[in-house]
Amino acid sequence: MSAMPGEIARAFLKAMERLDYDRATALVAPDCTYTNPPPIGTVRGPQGIRAVLEPFFAPTLENEFRILRSAENGPVVILERLDRHRLADKWVELPVTGVFEVHDGLITYWRDYFDAATILSQWPGR
Repeated sequence: MSAMPGEIARAFLKAMERLDYDRATALVAPDCTYTNPPPIGTVRGPQGIRAVLEPFFAPTLENEFRILRSAENGPVVILERLDRHRLADKWVELPVTGVFEVHDGLITYWRDYFDAATILSQWPGR
């Protein structure tokens, strides 16, 4: 029996907490679309996702993605989260709502909704 869409989305986030890009991107379809608010924008596929996340998370010492609420309808999974990132001198928190679509055990669509200014104003090098 294959994993349910919500299990796939949660497994992806758990791998990202550990910065295990290989495990996380193994759950992403080659043609997946990943969209963030401007100025980050949209990328495609596992390589595109990794190209955005790996440099962004480089200064983190620890990540935690707390799931506050979830909803599932067929292949669509909505996860309201509190993303927490420990930097060298502080924790940074960002409320996020992520929408995932999962088909055949792979994430085919991922869009995060958040206030980019909230995170970018607290992030190193910004």
